[in-house]
Amino acid sequence: MLANALARRPGPAGRPLAVAAALALALPLGPALGQEDDIMSFVPSGGRTLLAEVIEAGAAEGAIDSMLAQDLDAEGWREWIEANRDAVAGLDGLDEYETRTLANYLDTYAPLDPEVLSDPADALPQDGRDMAMRNCQSCHIITVTITQDRTHDAWLGTLGNPSHVEIELSEEERDLLADYLVVNAGIPIEQVPPALRAGGASY
Repeated sequence: MLANALARRPGPAGRPLAVAAALALALPLGPALGQEDDIMSFVPSGGRTLLAEVIEAGAAEGAIDSMLAQDLDAEGWREWIEANRDAVAGLDGLDEYETRTLANYLDTYAPLDPEVLSDPADALPQDGRDMAMRNCQSCHIITVTITQDRTHDAWLGTLGNPSHVEIELSEEERDLLADYLVVNAGIPIEQVPPALRAGGASY
């Protein structure tokens, strides 16, 4: 009903809302929101997915336990990842952006309970991508968010605007979302699927 009502709105402003509403109705709920949807594959993976892939890459259990027990800041995590690329399976394939994304995620949540090893994709806390996919599309298409190149403070400023302040995210989660967008947003519009390039909405 909501998607149909929005689709009838004339002009460019109605189009991103219509697509956003349709996506919101079509995508599954839960921590993996949007991660498996092909049309959204242009949105880079967040730290939860990256860490789950590292855990599932087959590293020795002791190496993963040691990793999850670390208590480092983001810079410390970047150094740890670089130093352990050959020792921990799954780290060697991370590029610069993925390394920074994972480091920011671990800075927020580590040390982590080893129990997450039993089902990392579902047991790990949400990451910046999860938050963006779950919250940003309630008002506008995800393209509005993911194509903007902003500083950390600018993203936090947007999250503090009246239209965003009521989003149910803790201060820690807002900081992680801003970290994710600093590293991964600013995607050229040419890399966005044509169906998601509709314009009209902005912050």
